[in-house]
Amino acid sequence: MRVADSKPEKLKVLFLAAEAAPLVKVGGLADVAGALPAELRKMGHDVRIALPLHPALRSKVAGAESAFRLSVPARSSAMQAEAYAIDLNGVPAYLIDGPPLRASGSVYHADSGRDAPKYVFFSLAALELARMLDWQPDLAHANDWHTAAAVLWLAGPGRRDRFYKDVRSILTIHNLPYLGKDAGWALAQFSLSVPDQQPAAGRFDALPGWAFSALLPLGIAAADRIVAVSPSYAEEILTPAFGAGLDRYLSTQADCISGILNGLDTAVWNPAADPHLVRTFDPTSLARRKENKAALQKRMHLDPDPALPLVGMVGRLSEQKGIDLALPALACWCGRGHQAAILGRGDPRLEQQCHAFAARHNGRAAAEIGFDEELASLMYGGADFLLVPSRYEPCGISQMIAMRYGSVPIVRAVGGLKDTVTDLAGPEGTGLAFTEASAPAVALALGRAEEIFTQSERMAAAQANGMAKEFEWRQAAEEYLAVYRRALSE
Repeated sequence: MRVADSKPEKLKVLFLAAEAAPLVKVGGLADVAGALPAELRKMGHDVRIALPLHPALRSKVAGAESAFRLSVPARSSAMQAEAYAIDLNGVPAYLIDGPPLRASGSVYHADSGRDAPKYVFFSLAALELARMLDWQPDLAHANDWHTAAAVLWLAGPGRRDRFYKDVRSILTIHNLPYLGKDAGWALAQFSLSVPDQQPAAGRFDALPGWAFSALLPLGIAAADRIVAVSPSYAEEILTPAFGAGLDRYLSTQADCISGILNGLDTAVWNPAADPHLVRTFDPTSLARRKENKAALQKRMHLDPDPALPLVGMVGRLSEQKGIDLALPALACWCGRGHQAAILGRGDPRLEQQCHAFAARHNGRAAAEIGFDEELASLMYGGADFLLVPSRYEPCGISQMIAMRYGSVPIVRAVGGLKDTVTDLAGPEGTGLAFTEASAPAVALALGRAEEIFTQSERMAAAQANGMAKEFEWRQAAEEYLAVYRRALSE
């Protein structure tokens, strides 16, 4: 056991993730992996990131000699891996390739069991790479199920390994229901199993039987410390409604779980400098914002009337995000002559419903399926309100961007939405919050939005309060450092 006095002042952290902005992005994990290591390096810590060489990244290393060749132990025979060194937002990054990754055609497969071999391979290759570099990290920071195999290895064989025996592990949960199920065969392929020595072995005793073939539960049990991506989500995952079948187990590990709210890249999301806006603005020039609303109405073929309240939705079209709850409520909203604009992609059935909704409310509603960075900025910088009716939301970023861009968020009070949006019932309010996951609850919240829109002083105060909120990554980085140091001192 390490004692507090032996903690290194500057830490060495191996950060493992399946995606990282701006290289490759599917979800919010990419924003964290693209920003948190960079912030920690600004604070003087030696953080390096390992990423899989996904198909979309192959062009970045085409024709290049791999910087490192290494061997990943497997049950039948060792697998060869290559690693390419690049710079990612000022952070040394390594793109790892090998047979399981070359056999994959996407970042994520709908069946996590089919993705398990490539992510187990990647996780173990990242550890082997650090050994080859003779760069011994103080901690390995894994993220979600994709990198949980590294944590599992550290808790087992790693404790008997001269190079890794003192390395501690952190696992961040970005989205608990994505458990990495049906991974037993991949674990066997690489001879990974539950640790047989204490104290690690004892942490697996209360896991439900089904969890022993799921990578995220195994990683949770193996990690020295667990982080959820918002304080409220850290509490919610201990309950049956949000615990994905692990709530009882997680409750036994509550002392090891912290909630740290993700930050926002304020250099990227800056209404005063965003090149995608028709007119940039800041809190002192909020009147300019109306030009973006006019441009958004034109772009989405909505009636060009500034007096109509406009609600936007930006993000994945899924039941988790509550789009099915939003559409009936937005139908009532548009039926009262107001406007709604939707940008996103996801479930084909929900995409069709969005198209049909827009068609029924010509001039009042519009839906663009896909993702357009310019349109997203215009939605944040032009819509009066941003609707986020998620059934669950570990952290969320759209509500933070909305506030920074003067769009008043309307959110379900769960997870990071609850932690970032203060209801306008109070003087410091930044948005509208509701608790029930239902279309009537969304409709009632929209009714409140209609009322506030007609009260110019309240609307302006809400926008000003939101734009004044601070979501810098520095605070999150400092909280992570506290967790790192606690893991090293235990």
